[in-house]
Amino acid sequence: MGNCCSDVAGGRAAVGGGASSQNNPAGGPNDAVDFFLTSRGYRGLFSQIELSLSASNLRDGDVLSKSDPMAVVYTKGRDGALQELGRTEVVLNSLNPKWIRKHTVTYYFEVVQTLVFRVYDVDTQFHNHDVKLLKLDEQQFLGEATCALSEIVTKSDWLLTLDLERIAESIGSNRPGKFGALTVHAEESVSSKTTTELILRCSDLESRDLFSRSDPFLVISKTVESGIPIPICKTEVLKNDHNPAWKPTFLNIQQVGGKDSPLIIECFNFNSNGKHDLLGKVQKSLADLEKLHSVGQGEHLFLTTSSGHDHDKVLKSQLYVDKFSERVQHTFLDYLSGGCQLNFMAAIDFTASNGNPRLPDSLHYIDPSGRPNAYQRAILEVGEVLQFYDSDKRFPAWGFGARPIDAPVSHCFNLNGSSHYCEVEGIQGIMTAYTSALFNVSLAGPTLFGPIISAAAHIAAQSLANNHLKYFILLIITDGVITDLQETKDAIVKASDLPLSILIVGVGGADFKEMEILDADKGERLESTSGRVASRDIVQFVPLRDVQSGEISVVQSLLAELPSQFLTYMRTREIHPNT
Repeated sequence: MGNCCSDVAGGRAAVGGGASSQNNPAGGPNDAVDFFLTSRGYRGLFSQIELSLSASNLRDGDVLSKSDPMAVVYTKGRDGALQELGRTEVVLNSLNPKWIRKHTVTYYFEVVQTLVFRVYDVDTQFHNHDVKLLKLDEQQFLGEATCALSEIVTKSDWLLTLDLERIAESIGSNRPGKFGALTVHAEESVSSKTTTELILRCSDLESRDLFSRSDPFLVISKTVESGIPIPICKTEVLKNDHNPAWKPTFLNIQQVGGKDSPLIIECFNFNSNGKHDLLGKVQKSLADLEKLHSVGQGEHLFLTTSSGHDHDKVLKSQLYVDKFSERVQHTFLDYLSGGCQLNFMAAIDFTASNGNPRLPDSLHYIDPSGRPNAYQRAILEVGEVLQFYDSDKRFPAWGFGARPIDAPVSHCFNLNGSSHYCEVEGIQGIMTAYTSALFNVSLAGPTLFGPIISAAAHIAAQSLANNHLKYFILLIITDGVITDLQETKDAIVKASDLPLSILIVGVGGADFKEMEILDADKGERLESTSGRVASRDIVQFVPLRDVQSGEISVVQSLLAELPSQFLTYMRTREIHPNT
């Protein structure tokens, strides 16, 4: 897993990508350029995982010999539908098979990926058939196991053993039972860890600005099967430079697809409104770029004319590769398997603008039918993903903007009602504490974020002081416009030096422009009252209304940047995973 980046601090140049090198003091990925990339399809990080399977103590399905087992791997969608990922070979006469054939699955942090494994005894008459052509209903079912991919990759040895069970329909009874065990071993593809470092420069760029030179930056995209270019990387913006030489850029081989996969490198002139001018482009693979570096030659940029690709306009401008090197580096999954914990924290808005919780038009209304309200939905969806990465599953949970019984308005109170501790047990613990709080506090206001962020930062700072390898994720769910914007900025800038990311979900129909300022996707990095600029971006904001009707879920929108923010923190501080 990886990303690429180049960055310098502050202002126009604060448009670098997520960090991917310990030698690259990069900042966060949020800015006008990222907004531009997101609009073109850029998404979060991913990694290729190879799964190896073995089983033990299988039930014997044959009379005169041992079973001849084969395993089938499926992915399970949110709707419960199974999609076959692959089949192992058949192992003859074995109740303890170790299959050789591996299965590759793409790991996405921001999605709960459910895997289903089914084991069959293949009938003798089919032993010479291609396993892909076998009809599974003609084979004897031996057992099934299910897990989330996250459960495997968070194990220190990437090894997970599951009990096989027989579903009732397969054995003609209402009593499922255990029928041996299946062991899944995962391994991250080497290509996911191999990173290419590039130093790129251009010469003789054309000017698109009326009274000054261009402010160029590069966007590198890969081409998918449909032919659509998907942005995977960008450089920083260099001001007033027709012969720019950018800071090192880091490309993960897995992201690219391979050294021979075609890449499109586009040079843009930065505009603060996000509508950047294309100055020229080239199409080259990593292998081509390595060759350009070795011979010391440049490649002319071109512009595609309106008449089509066959009439490209070749420009005077050229792209040069001043450095090309490859190395293997630690990935997001290396930190997880090395014992790093992602600690989930939640904060809920109890201000009066949410409406009376006892009325159906309230954002806090608890529907008797069991349908979750917007707050419950956000807690469940984000928590469902993050719970796998926190071993003790004890989550700090707060409320803000309400008046607890016999107390003044509080902008940070423990959701469980305790005056001594803020943690609850599991995601269900947050849900229970939230429901209970609705009947034990009076909704008030105003909407202040500063106290909540400071409380989360205090916990992160304490963990850091104790040398714990932990990273904290604060989820804030709110319906309104914050009234302490500058205080919130100050708290975020201060927290940007800590192992902390902040996820904000906006519910309801309020104007969330200030939230977008905190996220900084369309502007410059946050600055405190004292003039200090945030060391990295740690905020991701999503209005629930923007994703309710789309294909991407709120949790995917929120969590896509998190691995990049995590790696920025770890690599710029040269924190290595435990091995």
